[in-house]
Amino acid sequence: MAEKKAKKAKPAAGVKAVKGAGLGEKIAAAKPRKGVIHQVVTAQLASRRRGTHKTKRRGEVRGGGRKPYKQKGTGRARPGSTRSPVWVGGGAAFGPLPRSYEKRVNRQEAKLALAGVLASKQQDGKLVVVESVPLPEVKTRHVQAVIGELGLAGTVLFVTAELDGKLTLAARNIPGVKVLPVAGLNPYDVLKYEHLVIVQDALEGVEKRAAA
Repeated sequence: MAEKKAKKAKPAAGVKAVKGAGLGEKIAAAKPRKGVIHQVVTAQLASRRRGTHKTKRRGEVRGGGRKPYKQKGTGRARPGSTRSPVWVGGGAAFGPLPRSYEKRVNRQEAKLALAGVLASKQQDGKLVVVESVPLPEVKTRHVQAVIGELGLAGTVLFVTAELDGKLTLAARNIPGVKVLPVAGLNPYDVLKYEHLVIVQDALEGVEKRAAA
């Protein structure tokens, strides 16, 4: 009988969590204000909508150039065109037109919302600060090893100081895992993912973004 192939050894992550590290006192003590967070997240999701929906008005529908039938003697209504909204195939009376769904949120509200969700993560023990995310190769298994070594079960959001192309590529095929640079950190993603892993050199940038 052919010898069974030896199982590949799981890659050792070598990731180190920084004990006692976390957000600054001011942000860590911030109280999540549900109203502000809801407003900011709603505005963020609304701004993602393209708003390219379009229906045709009666003047834009093809046809209807002549009167359907004579004005009098039929006992029916007296339409002037078959493109009227009350006719099948006619234009839309109050259909949607292209528009922007963008909602304005002032900078102070955005910072309050971000500080609130970050403080909530830390208070719930869902925030971890690591020295670095070691990747010997751009492989999915290495990111999985990092998550396993940190003992995280559930969705994970990694926050790096700058855009980390290697980590992003290695993590993109793992369901429930996302990588964001500090510049892209937002309340919606912090709420969406159960665990927040911040690389140590990104911690200062995270605090600056959330500082009022």
